[in-house]
Amino acid sequence: MVFLHGGGVSSWMWDKQISYFRAYYHCVTIDLPEQGLNKEGEKFSITNSAEEIIKIIEQISYGKKVIIVGFSLGAQIAIQILSIRPNLIDVAMINSALVRPIPFLQKWIRPSVKLTFPLVKNKFFSKMQAKTLYIDKELFNTYYEESRQMNADTLIRVLQENMNFTIPETFKNARAKILVTVGEKERGIMRKSANDIVSSNPNCKVIIVSNIGHGFPLAKPELFNQTLEKWLKEDALQSKHAL
Repeated sequence: MVFLHGGGVSSWMWDKQISYFRAYYHCVTIDLPEQGLNKEGEKFSITNSAEEIIKIIEQISYGKKVIIVGFSLGAQIAIQILSIRPNLIDVAMINSALVRPIPFLQKWIRPSVKLTFPLVKNKFFSKMQAKTLYIDKELFNTYYEESRQMNADTLIRVLQENMNFTIPETFKNARAKILVTVGEKERGIMRKSANDIVSSNPNCKVIIVSNIGHGFPLAKPELFNQTLEKWLKEDALQSKHAL
């Protein structure tokens, strides 16, 4: 079971999932390039990250069932993996993946980051950001320290990759059983993205999680774990079923 984190956080966001599933699954968390503990090496891109993660999965799976779980940026990478190697993954959970580019924002990414980047080191600002991501007090210090260590160019790359991502044509060939989730309170473009993903592969089903924004795994970890567990065990969840 491979967990891929979102932008602005790292593998620690999956702590409650790892503690829940590790008794039954070989759980693997991966810090994406330039993030978390993976500060060295190549610069971040969705495609390169997907290719490197495919190599890791091939090295450790030994022909066993492979489950991939991605959130936000990590969900985009999971889609890329499913598209590059349609037979590699058996079960996938795609959470809050943006697949509709936002071109009008592209030209503002660099100047906006350069202008606001000093705020990243401000603890009060970080607390506000953490709240929007459902990061609790227990995890805040880790989030804050990692935020302080990220440089502006990395953040720009992450945002550009995130806002440019589209569903690859070959995603339709992915053989995995794919659960797509999106928060009821997320932006409209995120809900439309979830529908786009489901429309692009017949093995997908979507769940709209009620009373939640962008951050299902952190906001409601128990419900998240139960939802994933149910998806792994049976096909009982129905398309467009709300939690």
